[in-house]
Amino acid sequence: MRDEIALVAEFCKTNLDLENVRTADEYGYSSLPLCVIDSVFSIGVNYASTRNTVDRFCEYFQVSKTSAATPPDISEQLSISKFLQINSEQGIEGMARNVYQNLQRTSTRNGILKAEAVVRFSEVLMQSTVNYLQDVEKILGNQKFESAITKIPGQRSGLSLRYFYMLAGAENYVKPDRMVMRFLQSALDRYPSIDESQKIIVGACEILSKRYPELNPRALDHQIWLYQREKGNDRQGVGYRLTAVSRGKPQEDQKGQ
Repeated sequence: MRDEIALVAEFCKTNLDLENVRTADEYGYSSLPLCVIDSVFSIGVNYASTRNTVDRFCEYFQVSKTSAATPPDISEQLSISKFLQINSEQGIEGMARNVYQNLQRTSTRNGILKAEAVVRFSEVLMQSTVNYLQDVEKILGNQKFESAITKIPGQRSGLSLRYFYMLAGAENYVKPDRMVMRFLQSALDRYPSIDESQKIIVGACEILSKRYPELNPRALDHQIWLYQREKGNDRQGVGYRLTAVSRGKPQEDQKGQ
């Protein structure tokens, strides 16, 4: 894989604007529940619909969407426990229809409402005593936590889990969605798996950071997305996958995950 990592690093240098690395607005969310909503609703859809879903939640409950501080003080955050209380009061159907105004399901076949998947994801966080953005570090890469998340309908591939980590502040994760896969296919003439994609992008970033010290895997992922968007691709839900697990042929999670 070393040769492929070097190949991708060179491809990045040739095609990406690494002198002007930009950060996505979503990486400045003010509270952990927003990270959960975004990561779950972004799978298999045009990302604009996900952004609208997050905005509707924030407007409905008068929650600040982003914060200049990263992360903000916990006194300024909506906690996971409070978020679960809100869901209990509104009900899943009420959240889907009245708050999110989004009835998308995790899969076209036997899927659950994404509004329910958000609750289940939040319950796993609560069971892991993760209530605020500052708590996320304790579950990064935790096998028990990740196993519980991937058992939620629509979360099996782990794609939205990786994206959740990124939204919650982790800089060493990437989201190997359709856009990243296409970029890697162009560089390697093959579709690597999800795990391979993570390793390749992280490895390429290690090489590139010698010249671009501000670069990290999450930022490189975003530069790749910007590049692919410029090529005319609409990033369908920061989580749309080609299906083949990782990148190759559209995988099971074209519909949901």
